[in-house]
Amino acid sequence: MFTGLVEEVGTIVQINHSGNGRRLVIAAPFVASDGVAIGDSVAVNGVCLTVVHLNGNQMAVDVVPETMRHSTFVNLHHGASVNLERAMRADSRFGGHMVAGHVDGIGIIAQIQTEDNAKVLTIKADVALLRYIVPKGSIAIDGISLTVMDTERTSFRISVIPHTAAQTTLHKARVGGRVNLEVDQMGKYAEKMLGNSSKTENPSGITLEKLQKWGY
Repeated sequence: MFTGLVEEVGTIVQINHSGNGRRLVIAAPFVASDGVAIGDSVAVNGVCLTVVHLNGNQMAVDVVPETMRHSTFVNLHHGASVNLERAMRADSRFGGHMVAGHVDGIGIIAQIQTEDNAKVLTIKADVALLRYIVPKGSIAIDGISLTVMDTERTSFRISVIPHTAAQTTLHKARVGGRVNLEVDQMGKYAEKMLGNSSKTENPSGITLEKLQKWGY
């Protein structure tokens, strides 16, 4: 589990192909040397991966074909920058929001605007994914915890403060760029429970009326 607060921007220094899978070697002077061990989970551009090798300030992670199919990793190249976050600790402050590191889909940056001190990004996404994206709700973009400004039928907008842009790969964002998206898990759980409530047997007792009454 992660929080969506990026700890370091690493650099891809090597990509080893294994059929449709990959082994990524990432230069990460802070993350790789600050208590990370082989077998630990690390979010790489929002994807939860396992550290399989350490060498000084570099670490290696394996990417299976399923992850390649559902993320932007197919576009990674030598020298590419990636957002990195170690798995959250139980004894530390909880910033951002709960991020599982399981990518739900890919978004495409359609527009970048400047509004005073903010960078506003319009991101196109599949309509099936947009149903879980709500104004003022949380979303992880390439592993970065962000707040949704508003939504349209085929897109949504986020506003990025200068600190977040400077400390993540968002300072390199460009129109047409692809990003990993992970929606807030609460929406998916609520939909699943409501789906169950439409059946004859509803052991949870949860209905649409109850969710509305409780403020959801």
